[in-house]
Amino acid sequence: MTSSRFPLILPPSELAPRLGDDNLVIVDVDAAESFYQAHIPGAVQLDYADITATRKLATGLLPDIAHLSTVLSRLGIQTDSHVIAYDDEGGGRAGRLLWTLAAIGHKHYSLLDGGIRAWRHDKHPISQEIKEVIKSRYQAIYAEGIVADRDYVLAHLNDKNIALLDTRSPQEYHGEEKLAERVGHIPGAINYNWVLAMDHHNSLRLRPTSELRQEMMDLGITEDKEIIVYCQTHHRSAHTYIMLKALGYPRVRAYPGSWSEWGNLADTPIKHKPVE
Repeated sequence: MTSSRFPLILPPSELAPRLGDDNLVIVDVDAAESFYQAHIPGAVQLDYADITATRKLATGLLPDIAHLSTVLSRLGIQTDSHVIAYDDEGGGRAGRLLWTLAAIGHKHYSLLDGGIRAWRHDKHPISQEIKEVIKSRYQAIYAEGIVADRDYVLAHLNDKNIALLDTRSPQEYHGEEKLAERVGHIPGAINYNWVLAMDHHNSLRLRPTSELRQEMMDLGITEDKEIIVYCQTHHRSAHTYIMLKALGYPRVRAYPGSWSEWGNLADTPIKHKPVE
């Protein structure tokens, strides 16, 4: 049976009856130990480090295209595969995989809402069986309009048609917690802690669309603007990227270097909470 396409945010109840669909690749982006203990039947495991790169002081960067092609081929993903990603933290690592797929123009992917926590909470089956993967020959090509590098952000700092969304904790945003050489945030960036989008009483599923949309509107994150998301290494902000796309935002980019790059450079402009 050939899989019809799934929604971007996929409830566990919609995946459970279709685990055997053709062209479906379920990817577990948890640690290998967790995967071997229990995973969704038919899932394949991906080490998060395989979809990020470090150069100089910046972590969380996009790997080169040859590396990504090798990783996706090893997972058995083909250009027409529908990829469903999940993890155990509500979707940060899984979201990063899906953003990476968007960055290379892959068309079909979904985030399992609530990940393995929601799956197990809803009493869907789990497995320890390791699926035999038939490797593909995926040829990745970077797409336009998904990545915002440092130069792109610098060039648009005063652009009223662009909104920067910093998804780190308020302590990081205000410069009270130091995770890079310099502290603070990119000038003009609005803070929205990524965990606020999750329902912590409902297995880390996304909160209702109407609530999330209103919160974005209240922050000035409106659909007429291009939104650029970032955090420390574009892990947390990858979840926010997927959330914004699910809300219908047409133009969303992510800055993969994020604060690990911006905060470790000597000449990038920063803002932080004034000393009282």
